[in-house]
Amino acid sequence: MVDPRNPHRLMISATHKSSGKTTISVGLCRALRERGLAVQAFKKGPDYIDPMWLTAATDRRCRNLDPYLSDSAEYRETFRRHAADADISIVEGNMGLHDGLDIDGSNSNAALAKALGLPVILVIDARGMTRGIAPLILGYQAFDRDVRIAGVILNNLGGSRHEAKLRLVIEHYTDVEVLGAVHCDPRLAIVERHLGLMPSNEAEGADERVAAIGSMVGRQVDIDAVLRVAADVRPLAAAADAVAFPSPPAAESDLRIGVAQDRAFGFYYADDLDALRAAGATLVGIDTLSDAQLPNVDGLFIGGGFPEIFAAELEANAALRGRIRAAIEAGLPVYAECGGLMYLARTLTHNGQTHRMVGAIPGDVVMHERPVGRGYVNLEETADFPWSGAAAGGAVRAHEFHYSSIENLPAELRYAYSVKRGHGVDGRRDGILVNNVLASYAHLRSSGGSQWAARFVDFVRHADYRARRHDNIVYLPPARGREAMVI
Repeated sequence: MVDPRNPHRLMISATHKSSGKTTISVGLCRALRERGLAVQAFKKGPDYIDPMWLTAATDRRCRNLDPYLSDSAEYRETFRRHAADADISIVEGNMGLHDGLDIDGSNSNAALAKALGLPVILVIDARGMTRGIAPLILGYQAFDRDVRIAGVILNNLGGSRHEAKLRLVIEHYTDVEVLGAVHCDPRLAIVERHLGLMPSNEAEGADERVAAIGSMVGRQVDIDAVLRVAADVRPLAAAADAVAFPSPPAAESDLRIGVAQDRAFGFYYADDLDALRAAGATLVGIDTLSDAQLPNVDGLFIGGGFPEIFAAELEANAALRGRIRAAIEAGLPVYAECGGLMYLARTLTHNGQTHRMVGAIPGDVVMHERPVGRGYVNLEETADFPWSGAAAGGAVRAHEFHYSSIENLPAELRYAYSVKRGHGVDGRRDGILVNNVLASYAHLRSSGGSQWAARFVDFVRHADYRARRHDNIVYLPPARGREAMVI
């Protein structure tokens, strides 16, 4: 085990998006794990899907680091906390090394690497490149001298001759070490769809795929050299303004929140689930595709996912849809994000096929070919916002990424947010309010002062539904085998 005060660490970034850095990161994580090392993966920026694959590769929950939704003290402490008991920590960047929201690069991978003292391994998609790779590398070195590019991994090579030429050019013109050369191979591909990679909770034989990627990357990357890069780091200074993270209660709570976790719904940040537990909730898994019953829960959290892909199966499970709608009409507190909003709507239309959903929200969801809303959003809580407490100044930072819109909503519907940046439901509003349901296209993080998880748990704790359920006025039989399925 390495010194927890100075965790071995590195960042995998790239010259541009779609360079193959997720495949390389997944492969490296699995190859290092196969050596018996405890590997902690992190993902920069808003992303649910890549962390699923990184979690599968490491057998440890991947953590997200987001400089836009968290302040520096918070993301630094998140890194220190979860890297402390790992032998090596790997941060996968998003987009290119210097890409970001602001022209000053404050939200970029490079800025995060500097803040956390991460040496950078640059993944270069080398298809069609020979001598031109040298000025590319030299430019990345010169652009920001405070970012240490400790090596490159060449990706998508055309063969051994291509690799030999690139190695010769890089050795002749630069002082950057080539840590690996990964040849183009269809076995390394992970299926993509409109939101990025197919989630590992859907992919058939995901663990076998991860193992194969780990084996191929492990053979084509110098793992010993990668470990030397990760060890050549300065101690991480403890932040004077370090954030204290609450710990979950020692005993299981009798306040139970159901969480939809299956092939249709899997977009959850590990830190948000931790925050729900720390606020006093026991989390109970629900499979919306196969569970006929709703477990005994006081509240329900339905995150994002791909309900459109499983719309026919969701429609076929009429028993659960009916029980969720009845519970909502009886006052069940529900928080739903994006895919969860779509599931709670009246219908969902995709590829010309319309399927019935829960029907708790009086609107109809339609999928489109192009994104309707994507990127970071800034929201402001309205006077109708139902949870106690308030975000700082009523302002909320979040993110959205949806190809759907919701139509035929009644004019008198209430909303939790006004949209200052982003799209939400209609470009002006987000957070549909029906009974004790808050359903939005925005994805919240329990960071940066949001505290949404604690606020939702408090709302559930004080809802009339909980009191009536415990008095057996509202009683829902436990779902098959799910009573004991605690997340």
